[in-house]
Amino acid sequence: MQLDLNLLSALDALLEEGSVAGAAARLHVTAPAMSRSLGRIRRTTGDQILVRTGHSMTPTPYAIAVRGQVHELLHQVQAVLAPSRELDLATLERTFTLRWHDSLVALSGPALLAAVREQAPGVRLRFLAESSTDTAELRRGEVDLEANANRPSAPDVRAENVGDTRLVVVVRQGHPLTRVRTVTAKRYAAAEHVTVSRRGNLGNAVDEALARLGLTRRVVASAPTEAAALAFARGSDLVVSVPEATTRSSVAELGLTLLPLPVELPSAPVYLSWHQRYDTDTAHTWLRGLARTALSVTP
Repeated sequence: MQLDLNLLSALDALLEEGSVAGAAARLHVTAPAMSRSLGRIRRTTGDQILVRTGHSMTPTPYAIAVRGQVHELLHQVQAVLAPSRELDLATLERTFTLRWHDSLVALSGPALLAAVREQAPGVRLRFLAESSTDTAELRRGEVDLEANANRPSAPDVRAENVGDTRLVVVVRQGHPLTRVRTVTAKRYAAAEHVTVSRRGNLGNAVDEALARLGLTRRVVASAPTEAAALAFARGSDLVVSVPEATTRSSVAELGLTLLPLPVELPSAPVYLSWHQRYDTDTAHTWLRGLARTALSVTP
């Protein structure tokens, strides 16, 4: 049997996009051309691959079963056929998309951008806000690098721990907790709190640590970003518990005070993540090295 490897690219795009139009746009071909490819795939596999349900198309059980294998095979083929090239940073023109935690963008983004501009002036960086839900953008190639406290579970996504930071307590200057000799766990729990969660969670590991001491705290609000949470603390007696490294520079500017967290918690990790398709991409490897340096936030 003679197989056209272009069908592998078409099948991967169809399974990722779930539509002929979406797959055509992804591969920069016309919709009729993609329809013809889908017909050839159906004849080759003996399966419908995508079936229409109302106004959308749904993958068949066979398509769902082979989606991951098709994705992996395509990238293996690309790795074999892609010629190796030396990286010329002076002439490199490329746009990288990064989805980083907002505090990491503020903390490490300027250093990364400065290093990129110095070495490769033709490279542009797109920083995206974190989503409130888990996304597959790394796997789809829509995001080049992610940086946050979450280690991805997908087997085809690489993750590297590039730093750690401990949690600290942030309050306004003159807050009642600043006037006591020692911030005990009991005094800390008695205050009113704001959590930082892009999903709106009102509880986190701090509550688990307090529960082990027989204590509970009252969380009155959650904020989607550290900047928003610090704004709440700045104008009230609310308490915010955040990673020290990502908050350190903001505290002095906002007139806030750092206090030690009176419960035992492990350090918060910082993970840099990317899809394995970029393992041998020289430009991506170069950017990862700069990002790794910029994100080394150990206090």
